Amino acid sequence: MLHNRVLASLVLAGLAAACGLGFVAQAPNRLVSGVGIPLADLLAGPRWWVLLPPALLALAVFLPPRRGTHWLVVAAAAASLFGWFWLAGAQASAVAQQTESSLTRTALGGGFWGLVVLCALAAADALQRLALNALARTLVGAAVLLPVLWLLAQGQLDALSLLKEYANKEDVFQSAWRRHVQIVWTTLVPTLLIGVPLGVAAFRRPRVATPLLAVLNLLQTVPSIALFGLLMAPLAALAHWWPGSGISGIGLAPAVLALTLYSLLPIVHSTVTGLRQVPVAVVEAATGMGLTQRQIFWRVEVPLALPLLLAGVRTTTVQAVGLAMVAALIGAGGFGAIMFQGLLSSALDLVLLGVLPVVAMAVLVDAFFQSLSAFLKTPA
Repeated sequence: MLHNRVLASLVLAGLAAACGLGFVAQAPNRLVSGVGIPLADLLAGPRWWVLLPPALLALAVFLPPRRGTHWLVVAAAAASLFGWFWLAGAQASAVAQQTESSLTRTALGGGFWGLVVLCALAAADALQRLALNALARTLVGAAVLLPVLWLLAQGQLDALSLLKEYANKEDVFQSAWRRHVQIVWTTLVPTLLIGVPLGVAAFRRPRVATPLLAVLNLLQTVPSIALFGLLMAPLAALAHWWPGSGISGIGLAPAVLALTLYSLLPIVHSTVTGLRQVPVAVVEAATGMGLTQRQIFWRVEVPLALPLLLAGVRTTTVQAVGLAMVAALIGAGGFGAIMFQGLLSSALDLVLLGVLPVVAMAVLVDAFFQSLSAFLKTPA
């Protein structure tokens, strides 16, 4: 009777999360974890409607695996996400109206996050079964989040402690956003300028490829925080001998240098792999047509190797987005500074304020490069 075992597992896990974990947590202030409130205690009056979309997800487990069923799962997952966020926001607003203290916090609990993640996984599984192209999956995935974004834009989630943290630190958040993007961008540019020529050189001279990739693999084994620390001393010495350079042992310079070293391996590897997969017959045909070596490289080899090169850029960018968080430990700033500040003050919502934007940024970057790669592979 079970036509979708993956969805059945997600539904059972969601049921366990809803019954075993607090949906929201009520606390007198931001530094206290608070008391968890189960989902069942929140479903009073008209709030029961939030269970209808999850019921459709459970029903879809028993439906034949057709395209209509998969679209039903996507729609039910989107409606479930909307319902969970709406319920959390409504509870936070109700508590804010009942209490006179502005310090009272309503935080999102483990049950909420479990249900949200499981609904997102159900939607992703359904989109995978629909076999849509990368661009279509990205657009449908964005449409799934639109109802939640509408709630956010309407201010119906403002009473949640996470949004209160954002309101208190909006200037810090905006500064961290710009700094994080700056770190990723200033890492990606030198990585491409150095990594692509190294990949081409390794492709042209196979004897160079083995030691080059060995060195880059060795760099990948060094822990990120250790590499940041190792670069602080030489950069501090360089700043001492070159006072007007603006370089220092802490801040942006060691962060970008370390992230660039980490990012070289996927770029070099994807460049070499992409050039190697160009069919020899195509190169020979281009040579027979009278094209020079330079013309063959730019007109034949680069276009055919571009999808794999973009895959390397995608990996590099997503990796840089995540590793930039650790760079905050050496004064580089970014969202990592907000996260570590929350960890030091035991403020979970402040930690989430630093973590969630980075997760969203990584997902958006990944979706962008997937769509771009699919577009380049599509015949004109």
